[in-house]
Amino acid sequence: MKLLFKLLFLAFLTLNSCKEKATNQPKVVTLPKNQIQHATAFSIHKYEGYSIVKIINPWPEALQSFTYVLKEKNGVIPDSLQNYITVDVPVQKLVVTSTTIIPFLEMLESEEKLTGFPHTNYISSQKTRALIAKGAVKDLGQNENLNIELLFDMQPDVVVTFGVDNTNKTVNKLTQNGLKVMFQADWMEQSPLGKAEWIKFYGLLLGKEKEADSIFKTIESNYNNALELVNKKEANQTVLYGSMYKDKWFVARGNSWIAQFLKDAKTDYLWKDLPGVGSEALSFESVFDKAQHANIWITNGAIENLTQLLEENHHYAKFDAFQNKEIYSFESQKGETGGTIYYETAPSRPDLVLKDYIKIFHPELLPDYQFTFAKKLD
Repeated sequence: MKLLFKLLFLAFLTLNSCKEKATNQPKVVTLPKNQIQHATAFSIHKYEGYSIVKIINPWPEALQSFTYVLKEKNGVIPDSLQNYITVDVPVQKLVVTSTTIIPFLEMLESEEKLTGFPHTNYISSQKTRALIAKGAVKDLGQNENLNIELLFDMQPDVVVTFGVDNTNKTVNKLTQNGLKVMFQADWMEQSPLGKAEWIKFYGLLLGKEKEADSIFKTIESNYNNALELVNKKEANQTVLYGSMYKDKWFVARGNSWIAQFLKDAKTDYLWKDLPGVGSEALSFESVFDKAQHANIWITNGAIENLTQLLEENHHYAKFDAFQNKEIYSFESQKGETGGTIYYETAPSRPDLVLKDYIKIFHPELLPDYQFTFAKKLD
């Protein structure tokens, strides 16, 4: 009996020892639910003490993605994530390389954490321009050729940039010398709300997640309310988009950011069935054949009036929209140093862009609304 008891006791100890060893094994990191709803180029997965951010689609036809770990104070990062770039948040010194990020920083009341930007003349916002004027934001030269020495002297917590392909010599130089670089890809989003949702990325970096979520929910609600305005409207106004650049006319493809606005504003965009994103280069003749009688023309470029438009190409006068003076531009407003306000602000405020389009095509729905970006050419 004593022998049997000893054998049972030893078996009990062995079982508990195995359980204890199993408990002490490194934990496998499984991704919780993605916090992002509209954007497709990135995801956020929250853990206690840290977050994992994945940049899924950094540039066209990308064959790689990027994973970053954003570590909160006293957060513990599992061994399985040690090989990824880890950034301590909230960051105190930030360098960014796209003007579309500036409105996000200002919405989160964190523009003073910006310490450097390439070609600061592109920035239009008066708030950030005031920081540039007093030397708080350094000019880092051209995006493709950043001032590496100045960046090393500044020692930002992180540099947030973008890539157009997988050859970025500047990024390689920065990382090889110990600076932390994160790719962002808001420009890859084709959904209007998808672009705006990138505020959550900066909310994480700046320790303002709740504020970012609240701001985005307001923009999302405003956008959906604008959609409700036109819910019962017919898309009966035909639309010509773009203008000539050298010898080609570039129109927005049917799955592009621009085409989505035109669809949501209930318009009959003449190239809505052209597959793909971005733009398509067409001849003047093919555009004229299709759009000579279009009701409204949304042109691009910094055009101020019809005279200036005609000076660019006298054939424009043949379009009905020109003859009827139904031409609009979203790119006419400039900042004090020449930056285009639309390019800087529109991606973060799709609700205002959509209202502008609704005002153009269904003005009776917004009788008291004043354009934010759009301008009718006179």
